[in-house]
Amino acid sequence: MSFLNSQTSSALNDRPNAQVLIIGAGINGIATFRDLALQGVDVVIVEKNDFVSGASSASSHMIHGGVRYLENGEFRLVKESVTERNGLLKIAPHYVKPLQTTIPIFSTFSGVMAAPLRFLTHKQGSKHVERGALLIKLGMMIYDAFSRDGGSVPRHEFKGRGQALAALPLLNPGLKYTATYYDAAMHDPERLALDVLRDGLDAGPHARAANYVEAAGMSENGVLLRNSITGEEFTFTADVVVNTSGPWTDLTNTALGQPSTFMGGTKGSHIVLDNPELLAATGGREIFFEHEDGRIVLIYPLKGRVLVGTTDLEHDMSKPIRCTEDEIDYFFDLVAHVFPTVKVDRSHIVFRFAGVRPLPRHDEEAPGFVSRDYRIESRPLPRAGTEDGTLLSLVGGKWTTFRALAEHLSTDILKLLGLPRTVSTEGLAIGGGRNFPATDAAHQVWVTAHGDEVGADRAAALLARYGTRASEVIDFLTDPTAPADAPLVQNSAYSRREIEFLASTESVVRLIDVLLRRTSMAFVGYVTTPLIEELSGVVAPVLGWDAGRLAEEIELARSILSDVHGVTLAPVSQTPIRVA
Repeated sequence: MSFLNSQTSSALNDRPNAQVLIIGAGINGIATFRDLALQGVDVVIVEKNDFVSGASSASSHMIHGGVRYLENGEFRLVKESVTERNGLLKIAPHYVKPLQTTIPIFSTFSGVMAAPLRFLTHKQGSKHVERGALLIKLGMMIYDAFSRDGGSVPRHEFKGRGQALAALPLLNPGLKYTATYYDAAMHDPERLALDVLRDGLDAGPHARAANYVEAAGMSENGVLLRNSITGEEFTFTADVVVNTSGPWTDLTNTALGQPSTFMGGTKGSHIVLDNPELLAATGGREIFFEHEDGRIVLIYPLKGRVLVGTTDLEHDMSKPIRCTEDEIDYFFDLVAHVFPTVKVDRSHIVFRFAGVRPLPRHDEEAPGFVSRDYRIESRPLPRAGTEDGTLLSLVGGKWTTFRALAEHLSTDILKLLGLPRTVSTEGLAIGGGRNFPATDAAHQVWVTAHGDEVGADRAAALLARYGTRASEVIDFLTDPTAPADAPLVQNSAYSRREIEFLASTESVVRLIDVLLRRTSMAFVGYVTTPLIEELSGVVAPVLGWDAGRLAEEIELARSILSDVHGVTLAPVSQTPIRVA
C-alpha cells in the first residue's frame, strides 16, 4: 500500500530528472500525471501550494454537460462533457452522484429573436432578453440527444406553473414553467483529485509528486524548482515540460523564459449558506437559472448547506482572488428572485470562496460566451548542450472533462517521447470508486463487513467520505499497536486517529490543508478556534512540528480562513495547546 507522504521535494532533488515534468497540480495536471504514470512514463508533478488549491478548489461542485454551451455552438464540448459526466458517475460513484436540476422559466417565447444573435456573435445585444420556454425546450431536446448513447440519467421533463409550484411551493409564483433534467453533483472535489493523484503514484516509483514546490525559473540546464516552505532550490531536467497551472499559465511561462498571452480567465465566486428554510425550499434539487443580467447562476443543496453562485467577472491575476461584498449582494438578489419569501442575510454565510476560470484570452468577447473548451500550445524549450525539449501549455479545461483532456494531452506527450499508449483510462475506476457498492444491498454488505471493527454508522460515514479506500482508514483506526481512537472534542464526526491518518498519508504540509482540502470542515462552517487548536495538537506530532511551527500554522490557518473565506473566528486561547 503506497501513500503520498513520501512525496516531497527531497524525493525530486535526489533524482532531479524525468521524462516529463508537470507544473501545476489542479485536476487537469493531476489527471495527466495519472494517465502518464499508468503508461509507465517517468513523470513528476509539482505544485507551488497544496494539491488542488487553485482554480480546481473553487468549482461549483458540479459535473455537467454544459447545456448552456449549446448556445455558443460548442457541440463538440457538450458531447464530450455529457459522455464524461456519464462516465464519472460509473468510475467515481463515491464522489459523483446524479443531481436533479430544475430551471424556473418566466416566459414562453422570449429570446427567440435574440438567440441567433447570441449564437452568431457571442454578444447579448444592447438589452438582455431572457430565454423563454421555447428556447429552453429546444436546448433540453438537444441535450437529451447527446446523452442517448451510454446515458446514465433520465431525460428532461417540462411542467406548467401548477405542477411546478406543487413540487417546489416556495418558487417565485410568477413563473410559467419549469424544466427539470439531470446532471451530476461532485460532493468532494479535492478528495476526488487526491484519489486521481494516488492512482498515479500507485503505478510505481517512476511517478513522483510534490506539493509546495514552485517552478521559480529556468537555468541553462533545466527548470529551477523551489521548496515553498524552506526556500531550497534545485534544477530539474525533463524532455517535456507541461504547464497546467490554469489561470497562472502565462505567469508560469514567463518564469520559464517563455512569455505568453494565452489566458483570459474570469473570476467566479460562491457563498455557502446555513439556512434550513432555503435548503428545504430547493427540495433537494439544484435550481439552475438565468438571472436578470443574463448570467446563468445556481442554488445548490450540498452537505446540509446551500451553495449559491456564481459570478463571471474579469480579473487581474496579479491581484488577490476574493468573493466581494458586491458579489454577495448579487447572490442575495438572485435568491430573492427565485425564492422571494425566503430570507437570507450575511449571518447565514458560513464560507465563501472565489477562483479564476482557466479560460483563453477573449479580448472583446463577453465573459459568458468565452469557450470552455481547451487547447494545447507547444513551443521548443531550449536546453544547453543538448537538443531542445518541449514546453506544452494547457489553455482552458474544466472539471467535467478532466479524464478526456488528460488522455488527449498525454497522447500528445507520448508522441513526443516516441512511446505507445498501453492503457486507456476510459472506464477505469478512480480510487475509492473501485468496487464501490452500487446497490442498497451491496452497501449494506460493505457496511456490515466493516462495521464489526468501528460500528455500522461509522463504517457508513467513512465509506461516504473515502469510498472503498475507507477500508485503509479503518485498518489504521483499529491498529492494536496504536493508542485507542476517540472522536474529536470539537467535531465528533471525525476522530483523532482519522486526522492522524490524513496527516501521515496524504502529503499534509500545513494545517490549512486539513481544514480546506483533506476534510470539508471549513466548507460546511464547522471551523472554530477551539477546533483549529485541537487539530493542530493532533497534526503537530505526526509532522514533527515544534511549538514555533505549531503557532505559525495556527496563525496562517486563521488568516486564510478569515481573509480568503470570510470565516469569523474567536481569538486564540492563551493556554498551551495539548499535543497528542
